[in-house]
Amino acid sequence: MCPARILLLPGDVGEAAVGDRVAQVYAGTFEAAAGSRLAERLGVRLTVVPELTQRPDEELQSIADLHRGETVVVLGVDLGFKLPATVEHTGDGWTRLPSDNEVTLSAYEQAAAKFRDSIPTEPNNTLIDLLAERVGPGARVLEIGSGTGRDALELERRGFVVRRTDATKAFIEMMRADGYAADRLNALTDDFGGPYDAVFADAVFLHFERTGLAQVLRKAARSAPVLAFSTREGKGEEWSDRHLDLPRYFVLWQEDALRELLASTGWAVQGLQRGEGKLGMWFNVLATRG
Repeated sequence: MCPARILLLPGDVGEAAVGDRVAQVYAGTFEAAAGSRLAERLGVRLTVVPELTQRPDEELQSIADLHRGETVVVLGVDLGFKLPATVEHTGDGWTRLPSDNEVTLSAYEQAAAKFRDSIPTEPNNTLIDLLAERVGPGARVLEIGSGTGRDALELERRGFVVRRTDATKAFIEMMRADGYAADRLNALTDDFGGPYDAVFADAVFLHFERTGLAQVLRKAARSAPVLAFSTREGKGEEWSDRHLDLPRYFVLWQEDALRELLASTGWAVQGLQRGEGKLGMWFNVLATRG
């Protein structure tokens, strides 16, 4: 049977992204209150293990043995990894596993030039038109996941002041080589800065797990009063190596679930348009801070 996957979180869980398929939450004595809140949110059982702080390796191994083939959350254990971290126990000890988003970012790092050649040269004018209905020229826009910089060029042509960002070093270097300033920013782990007049994210949110996207949307609501983004329509999640020949993770959304998520993270939908692309149907969304 497959080994257990253990998601290590700090004692102050905060807005940490936790997947939907967690079997149980474990916590040391000092993390019991945070563990209780998290377990209630996930709808799973909490077990408090006082020995976690005294002999973490031994207790984690016991937890792993109980949950082979499952994912569990453990709060407050220090194995020397930057938290949050997902780990498995191998014959050589505990190994940190890359997250779905980290695997996807690695694909873009390795194949940035191939990605640029595979996408349309024209910007997402539908999404930019939606943004222009709410904010005018001179507005300061944080672009998350600028990639090749294609949309930023059109945004600037229309008079917006764009802060280009990306989590992928290869895209940052690509934009800088083209003569544009660009900042390294991981939407899941970094602060957005600001304030801005709007946050813009074209074909970026589709790579975030649902709870991770909720975290990003809350940060966006603290940074700007307007949000424009596109994501794919559909059901479930999928891995695909199309176009880049490397695995990327995609999350698909139904309209009702997407609207519900936006409302729960402080956003009111002002415009939602469907469009067909190379990968199927897409949502282009304009929202304002509720």
